[in-house]
Amino acid sequence: MSEPLANSEIRPLAVVTGASSGIGYELAKLACENGFDLIIAADRPEIVEAASAFQGVGARVEHLHVDLATTAGVDQLISLIGGRPVDALMANAGHGLGHAFLDQPVEAWRHVIDTNVTGTLYLVQQVARQMVERGRGRILFTGSIAGLMPGSFQAVYNGTKAFIDSFGWALRNELKDTGVTVSTLMPGPTDTEFFRRADLEDTKMGQDRKDDPADVARTGFEAMMKGEGDVVHGLKNKLQAAMAAVTPQSAVAEQHRKMAEPGSGQG
Repeated sequence: MSEPLANSEIRPLAVVTGASSGIGYELAKLACENGFDLIIAADRPEIVEAASAFQGVGARVEHLHVDLATTAGVDQLISLIGGRPVDALMANAGHGLGHAFLDQPVEAWRHVIDTNVTGTLYLVQQVARQMVERGRGRILFTGSIAGLMPGSFQAVYNGTKAFIDSFGWALRNELKDTGVTVSTLMPGPTDTEFFRRADLEDTKMGQDRKDDPADVARTGFEAMMKGEGDVVHGLKNKLQAAMAAVTPQSAVAEQHRKMAEPGSGQG
């Protein structure tokens, strides 16, 4: 695996959001195992336990329990970073939302957008400016193959991931001559808290077999360290992504409905 961005005397710094569990936790673990110190943040209290675990691996770890859907929350994270150079930013914070769009409270779908898109972009813009000034850095977005599909009964979430998948490639192109690389991890269904938090446990999608978050994170971390543009984890997900690209969108939406419609896992 590629070496971290620093000399042998100074440990590089990685910032990981959504690091209390799942893919974010595993990304942070890989970072500290590969010589990074950490600043980790999440909206879950388990971030405290995660910080303790990473310190046991030998990293210097600072943590923040904060809602990154808010400007104030992101500002707290930026304040914690201070003027320190960030060598790797893993923008992983995000969550889903199941059920029909018309049944979702405004505050619920707005929080998905503010976490997955608005807060993520605000943080990335602040950190990327500093990276460009230094002429070095790595950014990893956690996108999703969901961004390639119109997500019936998960419409807002899939829409936010379509945005992130697209934005990652656009930002990569803008920064191509700066020494800063931008990578996007595109996982499929992964065995995390996502389905419980999104109220998708009674769906076919929620009950089907899922990928191991440690394996997914390793795919993304290695892609980031190599400076790759995007990476889809797993053969099944690669096939699904390829099919979504050539199948009429109306048909993809109907397929997604069968996976995500409430109660679809009970048949």
